[in-house]
Amino acid sequence: MKQAMIFAAGLGTRLKPLTDHMPKALVEVGGKPLLERVIGRLADAGFDHLVVNVHHFSGQIIDYLRQHNNFGLDIKISDETDALLDTGGGIRKAQHLFDPRYPILIHNVDILSNLDLDRFYRLTDKAMCCDCGVPHLRVGARLLVSWRKTKRYLVFNDQMRLVGWVNLSTGEVKTPYPEVREALQQEQYPITPGDPPLTIAGHLHLFAFSGIHTFYPTLFSAMSAYPAKFPIMDFYLQQCGKLPIMGYNKEDLKLMDVGKLDTLHDAEQFLKALG
Repeated sequence: MKQAMIFAAGLGTRLKPLTDHMPKALVEVGGKPLLERVIGRLADAGFDHLVVNVHHFSGQIIDYLRQHNNFGLDIKISDETDALLDTGGGIRKAQHLFDPRYPILIHNVDILSNLDLDRFYRLTDKAMCCDCGVPHLRVGARLLVSWRKTKRYLVFNDQMRLVGWVNLSTGEVKTPYPEVREALQQEQYPITPGDPPLTIAGHLHLFAFSGIHTFYPTLFSAMSAYPAKFPIMDFYLQQCGKLPIMGYNKEDLKLMDVGKLDTLHDAEQFLKALG
């Protein structure tokens, strides 16, 4: 079994006025809604159980999936119509819709890429524990990251384990590690990113999150103390000192965030380039 969740509940404010009368998930790129494109990519990669969270014009998404017979897949709806729960709260609300034995691929609905989703999903990093013969996961989550010029970066150590976050314009740092905070705060801000990769103090590597990650159900127990609404990245940054949150940098990654109105035409050209 391979299971995934598509984040489709966002308000799509950067795509106004299109999203004044429809959800971002149904905005078309190259003649197909973004939601259909992501579902198709997941289906091609062998995913058979999908969860789609909905909020903004939720009925349109539900009707669209029904009209297309869920594209022949097992698709469940996590309904956030009453309250948008942000990414972390959205995952937790959908917990009962997943099989706890398998990891969950999380995919933003507005991301287009050349990522091999099957291969990314199978990077499970299993290790054998003592002599019990039972495989134990050594990863709590795996984040697809890439190098691009931005102001805010995730920070990873030499083993690509998440250790923090930094804003290169303001010097704001988020990390549970005092030594990482000290190393980052010794820099002179603002910093203008140059040629990749950007490394601080010789061992802290900066990458941007790409909107795709694998979440392991063992993390649900760590969410019990969180409010109903919270961002998943804040959760990862607060838990990375206790749980292994890993990064995966695909060096030849081609990825586009179709989050703004002026990117729609570029997105069509992007899809043609991907072939």
